Amino acid sequence: MEADEPQWLRIARELRAIAQTGLTFTADRFDRQRYCQVRELAASMLAQGSGGNFDMILRILQEGWGYATPKVDVRGAAFVDGRVLLVREINDGKWTLPGGWADVNQSAAECVVREIAEESGFEAKALKLAAVRDYQKSGHPPRNVDSIYKMFFICEITGGAARASDETSEAAFFPRDALPPLSLGRTTAAQIDRMFQHAEHPNLPADFD
Repeated sequence: MEADEPQWLRIARELRAIAQTGLTFTADRFDRQRYCQVRELAASMLAQGSGGNFDMILRILQEGWGYATPKVDVRGAAFVDGRVLLVREINDGKWTLPGGWADVNQSAAECVVREIAEESGFEAKALKLAAVRDYQKSGHPPRNVDSIYKMFFICEITGGAARASDETSEAAFFPRDALPPLSLGRTTAAQIDRMFQHAEHPNLPADFD
């Protein structure tokens, strides 16, 4: 289900991408000035729409370089006795499939295995890519300035034990019908339910938008 994303956010995100890509490739100083103005317009729109500080938002947008592409988030769904592994985020106190931003010099599968270990204490093996979803089309809170692809893997626990981390306060397994309050910017109930389906039917093809 696609979230009701505000139009100002969609426009600002696209203006940011146009400015970043233009500044990366243009050699014309007048075009650079124009793309800088486009980036400032994006920052102004984000500040007005969100109530944030313009200067702070502009500094964030100025950090982007290269051809503008979506960021990649990886999530691992690991099951034991019909229950799914979730971790509790420190910053909002809610639960999510373990995961986070993909790192350079690691494959997506390596990233999700690392994230599971770091956030839950469990060792795991990635078995299957179950879904590649667009953040803006997946029912998440419609307030993220970045364009994001979320990659979901079915994983197998191979060792380790539950422990807290710098980002998570707990790790535990939950049945399908008794999920805890979820950190919806990271994982939705519909996504978890779909991971249960993939775990129960390994031959299902990967989902994608």
